[in-house]
Amino acid sequence: MTATTSAPPGRKRRNLGDLKVALIFLGPATLGFVVFYIWPTLRGAYLSFTQYSLLSPPEFTGLKNYERMIHDGFFWNALVVTVEYVAINIGLQTVLAVLIAMLMYRLTKSITVRAVILLPYLVANVVVALVWYWMLDFQVGIVNQALTWIGIDPVAFFGDSAWAIPTVAGINIWRHMGYTALLVFAGLQTIPPYVYEAAAVDGSTEMKTFWRITLPLLRPVLVMVTVVTIIGSFQIFDTVAVTTQGGPINATRVIYYYIYERAFTRFDFGYASAMAMVLFAILAIVSLLQLRLLRAKESDLS
Repeated sequence: MTATTSAPPGRKRRNLGDLKVALIFLGPATLGFVVFYIWPTLRGAYLSFTQYSLLSPPEFTGLKNYERMIHDGFFWNALVVTVEYVAINIGLQTVLAVLIAMLMYRLTKSITVRAVILLPYLVANVVVALVWYWMLDFQVGIVNQALTWIGIDPVAFFGDSAWAIPTVAGINIWRHMGYTALLVFAGLQTIPPYVYEAAAVDGSTEMKTFWRITLPLLRPVLVMVTVVTIIGSFQIFDTVAVTTQGGPINATRVIYYYIYERAFTRFDFGYASAMAMVLFAILAIVSLLQLRLLRAKESDLS
């Protein structure tokens, strides 16, 4: 017969005590997640199948909100504008963040430099938007004053349809690229020095080392940064609300701002919830495709 062994009573009590402590610490976070994320998501999913305006109880309408969305030109315009913003924001922000991170890694690892680079991210986005709104003003903005001094005509950064979205994207790139650069910098520090030493012995140039060693080894970090940045970019709202309010001529009416208008200006909560659920599905699909196609869990170090 095989004798069964059991844990000592003292160890059992200690394990139960650790479980209680863990539950105490996880409790508030779990409660907040359920109250502020899970319940609103389920409530929004239900309202997307109803007609609801706060003045009367929700009336179930089936898929009418989703059918209405297919024929809504403003929805498709908002989606196109949002994709344009995401493309500009992700492309430039990622390139600049990698460049800044490489410069920090090669030239200095000073904590002071990191703090200065992170400083714009610590300022509230509404404050950043207001400051840039005044700096880029067509008549009194310091940027247009500087352009006038060097012989260039003033630019209507927020009033021209061609400039509005790139300007909004530029403001958010300026605010977030320092934070993104620090994430990339942290990834650079995980690359073993002997990899670069071996490349130097083989006579590899700086550019070849960057393309063939640094970027492949940074893939897990870059995938994480790209996924988080894309999700945040699709949720752009405050900069548009402070500066352009969706104008000029719907040039900056991104999907989040259109959802806000439908819900809190026209009180069409059912239709706004349907658009929010479609946006949720788009973000989930894009994130999963990125993680799968870019092999986020694999590392070339293994």
